[in-house]
Amino acid sequence: MRVYDVSGFKDISPTTLADLLGRGQVMDAGIRPLWPSQPRVAGPAFTVRCPAGDNLMLHAAIHRAEPGSVIVVESGDVDYALAGGNVCAVARRRGIAAFVTDGVIRDLAEVREMGFPVFARGVIPIPGTKKAVTPLNEPVRCGGVTVHAGDIVVADEEGVVVTPGARQEQVLLDARAKAAGEAAEDLDAWEAAHRARIDKILAADGYRG
Repeated sequence: MRVYDVSGFKDISPTTLADLLGRGQVMDAGIRPLWPSQPRVAGPAFTVRCPAGDNLMLHAAIHRAEPGSVIVVESGDVDYALAGGNVCAVARRRGIAAFVTDGVIRDLAEVREMGFPVFARGVIPIPGTKKAVTPLNEPVRCGGVTVHAGDIVVADEEGVVVTPGARQEQVLLDARAKAAGEAAEDLDAWEAAHRARIDKILAADGYRG
């Protein structure tokens, strides 16, 4: 699938994308940046599925994903780490943009020091095994969102939003237009429009306060 100006998504916040795409494309609040002030990341998804207690395919993926990819992992549990400091260091060296996983990692201090972005459910010191071979770049379920290879993942401290690959061009255009419109509106105009909208909703429900 052709990737349309993925770099442009780095200028679009997850909040703007969430307004356009709706709840179904937003990962749940449990998947968070694991260290403060992580930069916004955006890139095409490289998808991985790891069964409970196993991390083999994530370790395989760091050698196969293209630079700029966001590796998205469906994890079978949160009891065993999917990756540690060395795996993140190799991913960073190879130009991987970030890990997004509904599992956990370890060696957080090392990962934080090297500045590699990881969005996950947490940290645990015990590693998984390396036995289960599963296909790469198959659809996965991560944070309640179905992610296909090539979907555009945007993540920062506001959350993680997935734009379907087939819609990326139009979504980027719409997001840019929405952001520009919001930037051009001052607070006084926003406040007036907001109050009018809220008062209309209240009046329709019979509220007279």
